[in-house]
Amino acid sequence: MPEQPFEPGRAIAGTGAGGAMDLATTEAETLERTPGGPLGTGPAAKPRSLWSDAWRDLRRNPVFIISALVILFLVVISLWPSLIASGSPLKCDLSKAQEGSQPGAPFGYDGQGCNVYTRTVYGARTSVTVGVCATLGVALFGSVLGGLAGFFGGGWDALLSRITDIFFAIPVVLGGLVLLSVVTSNTVWPVIGFMVLLGWPQICRIARGSVITAKQNDYVQAARALGASNSRILLRHIAPNAVAPVIVVATIALGTYIALEATLSYLGVGLKPPSVSWGIDISAASPYIRNAPHALLWPSGALALTVLAFIMLGDAVRDALDPKLR
Repeated sequence: MPEQPFEPGRAIAGTGAGGAMDLATTEAETLERTPGGPLGTGPAAKPRSLWSDAWRDLRRNPVFIISALVILFLVVISLWPSLIASGSPLKCDLSKAQEGSQPGAPFGYDGQGCNVYTRTVYGARTSVTVGVCATLGVALFGSVLGGLAGFFGGGWDALLSRITDIFFAIPVVLGGLVLLSVVTSNTVWPVIGFMVLLGWPQICRIARGSVITAKQNDYVQAARALGASNSRILLRHIAPNAVAPVIVVATIALGTYIALEATLSYLGVGLKPPSVSWGIDISAASPYIRNAPHALLWPSGALALTVLAFIMLGDAVRDALDPKLR
């Protein structure tokens, strides 16, 4: 069999079956080329972290975009409600009680003659404030306790586990009726403190389990072998890799705390008049549901939309941060 002449423009690569596969010179060079330059001489591509991958997925998720826009709108009107609502939510006119939609009052008036639209807009400030502050308090307090318990273990872990069991056994609404009924303050802080008091055990257990999982990784063992202190290992190596589940649970819980505040205010143990709250408005409109259903519909709809937005945001964040769903 005559010998084939060598062609500089082609490269020969052997196959597993004993045959030959022709590759163009440019294709062969591509196999050896790394990002940034030929033949591995260029700089290597920078690897993406979990957070950069999560942000890339979130930007492509329509659920995240819609919920984030709704939440952004709620935050804006919570900070500057006068942008879309004129007048005071405490200004009422009994002569207009239970009247329907009209110029200046697109949502009508409630049983006390208050502008439902204005009170619905100003009620967002209370709900968002309670939800955000309660979530931050629960996440900070629960993460610190759970992280320390999971990292050090031993008797501290066993004691904290039994304490969390006790708090889990307390019904939230019943606990609110008992604890908040003796509070005379008319601010949001007693409600926020109650939510932190009964909400930290869930975050604590999530943080504990996440820290226990993270401290068994090889990079933690390597840092310990190199003589890193416990504080450095916990803050620099474990915490950044264990915080993702806490963020997901806290985001979903934020909507739950907003609904809990409305529930407690509806029952009369949360915020009280003259505070403006969706729960207070829903409670006040309940006796007039047949004659003025609009007074109940709009604050209830705003509450449901807000809670749904935060739950959808938490679901989107969970899907982005969970490597098993990739």
